[in-house]
Amino acid sequence: MMWRTILLQYCFLLVTCILTALEAVPIDIDKTKVENAQPVDSAKIEPPDTGLYYDEYLKQVIDVLETDNHFREKLQKADIEEIKSGRLSKELDLVSHHVRTKLDELKRQEVARLRMLIKAKLDSLQDTGIDHHALLKQFDHLNHLNPEKFESTDLDMLIKAATSDLEHYDKARHEEFKKYEMMKEHERREYLKTLNEEKRKEEESKFEEMKRKHESHPKVNHPGSKDQLKEVWEETDGLDPNDFDPKTFFKLHDVNSDGFLDEQELEALFTKELEKVYDPKNEEDDMVEMEEERLRMREHVMNEVDTNKDRLVTLEEFLKATEKKEFLEPDSWETLDQQQFFTEEELKEYENLISIQETELKKKADELQKQKEELQRQHDQLEAQKLEYHQVLQQMEQKKLQQEISPSVPGGESKIQPRI
Repeated sequence: MMWRTILLQYCFLLVTCILTALEAVPIDIDKTKVENAQPVDSAKIEPPDTGLYYDEYLKQVIDVLETDNHFREKLQKADIEEIKSGRLSKELDLVSHHVRTKLDELKRQEVARLRMLIKAKLDSLQDTGIDHHALLKQFDHLNHLNPEKFESTDLDMLIKAATSDLEHYDKARHEEFKKYEMMKEHERREYLKTLNEEKRKEEESKFEEMKRKHESHPKVNHPGSKDQLKEVWEETDGLDPNDFDPKTFFKLHDVNSDGFLDEQELEALFTKELEKVYDPKNEEDDMVEMEEERLRMREHVMNEVDTNKDRLVTLEEFLKATEKKEFLEPDSWETLDQQQFFTEEELKEYENLISIQETELKKKADELQKQKEELQRQHDQLEAQKLEYHQVLQQMEQKKLQQEISPSVPGGESKIQPRI
């Protein structure tokens, strides 16, 4: 079902992640004859989270659209440009009333969710008198002007928003990783400041030793090179390296048999290389760095092989890449331990930012402490008033009781006469 892969791949491999019941090539077959092998049934693979804040809404919309036969037929014939341009969204006008009703309900739920998020944020900031409807404009994956109905504009906006957001997703991940590394170094230096000279030298020595241990690893093959793929063929797939065949390799690792290698299928090919460098049992190996390395490898192969930049590798693109000189004689691959993630100037700027944030947090903490003390004072005052009020009530009850015990005759004179 190529249309599924095209549609959802462009919204972070939307098809591979969401629409299809994936089928895998069995590992125990003769893999040199994969071309004629029939895929076996497998359980539906749960789609991974795209990382978008409207991930659930995106998946639900696609699931509902898939139930309409007319829309499915149009998608089968659509290409990426039709999906990106929004022309395909016009077909929404022709879907069944039942599907439109479900889409309307999904949109109302999503609008309600966004309003709840806005309210929670504003409540935390103690802002009042703000137009919540106007704030919906910041969410560009739906048409906020009509919160009740799902229209072709909504589908167009959803596809374009997901496309744009996911095109910047890798860049954002790199930025987060850079911040992670700067925070690690910042915390290390701050910790060293708390130690005396002897302890500080011990920690520095230990740090350098861990670096040396981490850097001491087998050679990492260039991602996407013949050496790298043959290693997967031999050690992961259990096949004779002398029988290596790119076409068979592609079919074997096209796990869902859709005719493409998507980003997840590509990243799976690098596990063997990453295991040369990273071991979760080793103190010196950082698993966050391993995932950054995996991302870099995937990006590199995509840049080299994915000629039409649709975030999918076709068999034709893959085979063409194996004909290049770089496939047979690649440059050496620099792992993360051979690179500098940030400069001293960037670290200082980051530390200044942290200092400003810490100052602001301390200021807010002081304000909250004052509010707490004021609330405690008001509480104590109310408790004192409550006690005073309770005491007054007791006195009134006692006085009333005394009056009932001493009855009086008409005219206010007591029945008991004093002795003379």
